[in-house]
Amino acid sequence: MADNNSLDGGETVRRQINDQVMIVQILVMIFLCINLLLIVTFFKRECFYTTTRYILFAVTLLSDSLMLFISDILLILSYFRFTMQVWLCVIISIFVLLCSVLTPVTLTAMTLERYVAICMPLRHGELCSTRRTVHCILIVHGISSVPCIVILSMFFASVSLSFYTQYQICSLEMFSFHVWQDHIRSAVQQFYFLVMCIIIVVAYIKIMKVAKAASGEDKKSTWKGLRTVVLHGFQLLLCLIQLLCPFIEAWILQINFMLFVQVRYFNYIMFFLAPRCLSPLIYGLRDEIFSQASAPFHCVKALIC
Repeated sequence: MADNNSLDGGETVRRQINDQVMIVQILVMIFLCINLLLIVTFFKRECFYTTTRYILFAVTLLSDSLMLFISDILLILSYFRFTMQVWLCVIISIFVLLCSVLTPVTLTAMTLERYVAICMPLRHGELCSTRRTVHCILIVHGISSVPCIVILSMFFASVSLSFYTQYQICSLEMFSFHVWQDHIRSAVQQFYFLVMCIIIVVAYIKIMKVAKAASGEDKKSTWKGLRTVVLHGFQLLLCLIQLLCPFIEAWILQINFMLFVQVRYFNYIMFFLAPRCLSPLIYGLRDEIFSQASAPFHCVKALIC
């Protein structure tokens, strides 16, 4: 009787995991198609790839698409218990680690661009020129690579050369061998969390003051910019919570494995997939120029209105 119950329970868990994997595949395919549509739209008009906010938006689209694709491949490989040599997993994980930080850092840069556009309109053309935007992208990638360098440096210092030829299931948990590694990783991510939150809050307060003082068309434009900053802030908050998820999951894993599975699935949907569907909303439906250039988004906006 107990054996039958165990078998039934195992079958239920297996079916539940199957359903979860299928739901993730559907969501990832939808988001990738939307991102591809927006990337194609970005290259349709010169005003997009010569404007700072659209260029930074394209960077987030490319980063999110790469992140979704690679993480989904790792999810499928993990589901089928497929192993690979550690050196190959390290190369793949570099992109995952970089893109996971690149999106929130780029969103912070986009918030600063909105701050300059609203609070310093006379200097916006100078500070947000195409050349300076390229420099900004390089700085953003440099800042985003720091956590990746820290994690990989600790990993390289903790393993022998023979470990790289071993076969293991590829996951980010593979890079932590000691408790102190988790502590350093947590400290770096919390520092990023704090700095980006401060930037968002300060930008919001400054724009709010300008919005209250503005009048007429300027007031309408300023409040629209303020709403954009709020959406960026919410999107950034979800991305930043994602940085803290591994530590929450590690703590829950010590308590209950099934609870760990459920929490990890929820975190993946809520803090990984959800932030990456807000970008199409902000610049697909809300942005008039972008929605007009993209026929599907223009139709959706017309139906909603």
